[in-house]
Amino acid sequence: PLIGPFLRLLGALPVHRRQEGGGDPARNRAMFSAATAHLGAGQAVLIFPEGVSHPDPALMPLRTGAARMLLEAEAAAGGNRGVALVPVGLVFHEPGTFRAGRALLLVGGAVATADCIALHAAAPDGAVRRLTDRLTAALRRQIVEADDRETLRLLRAVESISRDDAPSDARGPLARTAWMQGAMRAYRYLREHEPWRVGHFRAEVERYLTDLERAGLSDRGLAQPYSAGVVARYVLREGTSLLLALPLALWGVASHVLPYKLTALSVGRLKPEPDEEATYKIMAAVVLYPLSWLAEGWLAWQFAGGPFMALFAALLVPTGFFAVAWRDRIERIGRDARGFFRLLLDRDLRRRLAARRRSLVDELGALMRLVPETVLAGPEGPPRS
Repeated sequence: PLIGPFLRLLGALPVHRRQEGGGDPARNRAMFSAATAHLGAGQAVLIFPEGVSHPDPALMPLRTGAARMLLEAEAAAGGNRGVALVPVGLVFHEPGTFRAGRALLLVGGAVATADCIALHAAAPDGAVRRLTDRLTAALRRQIVEADDRETLRLLRAVESISRDDAPSDARGPLARTAWMQGAMRAYRYLREHEPWRVGHFRAEVERYLTDLERAGLSDRGLAQPYSAGVVARYVLREGTSLLLALPLALWGVASHVLPYKLTALSVGRLKPEPDEEATYKIMAAVVLYPLSWLAEGWLAWQFAGGPFMALFAALLVPTGFFAVAWRDRIERIGRDARGFFRLLLDRDLRRRLAARRRSLVDELGALMRLVPETVLAGPEGPPRS
């Protein structure tokens, strides 16, 4: 009831599966007819072919809906409609965390469909299975699969550490994805053939990242100079920015803290699964933010009159962005200050961490040399765009 109107405004179609208990087959057929008509009109249909939300960064077995939609649309036009099946890889990182969640999206080339369209008339089930298998392989080329989110987090960190000095053309999403896919295949191979060594390497990576976090440092920040001039310019620049933005940031905090806290409280009580947390937050925010703003606007009008209420409404959105940016800056300055004082108190810390970093890079290279090239290349080849 909350998200539905927005989804319908975007042209979303509700999915009704035949295998769901109590499902109406007529509604399933109507959904496919609507999708076929949409494709016939030259429009695009976005579908999540796994048909289920899950927290792990791995491809689940695909449903047959995407293949059936394409084949039925082509069958209705005698196989001459020219519908393209385009795989899109989408992997989330911390999807439920405000201002930290991000996604990697890669768009691959269209999947070959001509033989499946030709087969569909004689063997529809076989055509659907063949096209679904082909889509599965195409999607796997566009994502990095891992056993769990923690493994994926460590993999991203290892990629950043080992390829920090790579040329800019090798740091793009495609190159990074290809490297991590190969590294993940190497990890699985080494778990079978060198379990102790790869387990020790993983533990050392975890310990290195933990020590960096405790020190308030980042891997790239190890090379950052802390001369008196650099520190003085940093303090002047950041301090001035914080002071200038403080009035608007405080206004933004006062205007938004109530719905922000209410949203966090309500979602915390519901305890959704990690992959559903962002959806719950949106649903709660759609209700709580407008209600809170209306209440605050009414209070502004009651106690300070119409002009103050108009000022409140005009500043509502921009001061919200100021508050978020100010908070982010405060957190970053806090981390930088903690790192600076740790390095100031322990003059040998930078050298020790840098030595451990070099040791990790060397061990990674040695481990990768133990993996056959055929394993690193993989059966599907690199991601394509």
